[in-house]
Amino acid sequence: MTDDWRDHDWPVLESEVEYETGWYTGGYDLVEQPDGTTKKYYWAELPPAVVVLAVAGDEIVFVEQYRPAIGEACLECPAGIVEDGESYTTAGARELREETGFEANSLALLESFWVATGVLRHERGIVFAEGLTPTEQNLDDNEFLSVRLIPVEDALDAAREAPANDATIEALLLASEAGLIDG
Repeated sequence: MTDDWRDHDWPVLESEVEYETGWYTGGYDLVEQPDGTTKKYYWAELPPAVVVLAVAGDEIVFVEQYRPAIGEACLECPAGIVEDGESYTTAGARELREETGFEANSLALLESFWVATGVLRHERGIVFAEGLTPTEQNLDDNEFLSVRLIPVEDALDAAREAPANDATIEALLLASEAGLIDG
C-alpha cells in the first residue's frame, strides 16, 4: 500500500444539497478519487455545538432528557448550538444557564474538534465550567429535561450506562485527562 492518495487533490466535481431541515442540511459531493474513479460521498452538515462539563463543588451537573432519535432518555452534559458570533465559551455559558439554571464564574475551552468525519460536517467544542451560582432556568420550547447532580467519582460510570452519549463521555474524559476532575 502506498501513500499516493496524499498527493491527490480530491477534486469535487459536483456538490448537491438534497434536503434541508431546521436542524441540518444533507447532500453529497461527487469526488474524483486517486485512481481516477468517482464516488458520491454523502454528508450531513450541522452548525457547531458546545458541550459543557460543569462542576458544582464535588458534583457534575447533568441533564436528563428524552431523545426521540433513539427513543430513550439520556443522561448528558448540557449542550447546544453555537449561535452566530458566539465563541464556544459564550455559547457554553448561555446553554448552561438556559438548561440548568446555573451561572458559571469561570469557563474554559478544553478542546474543539470535528465529529464523525465519515459522514458529518460538524464541529464540537467542550467547555469546562466552575464557580456555579443558581440563576433562572430558561428552557427552549422543545426542551423537556431534568437537572441531575452526580458526584464526580460516580460521573463517568453514570455517563457510560446505556444509552451512553458520546459528547458526555468525551467531556468527562477530557476534563479528567486535564486534571480538572478526579474520576
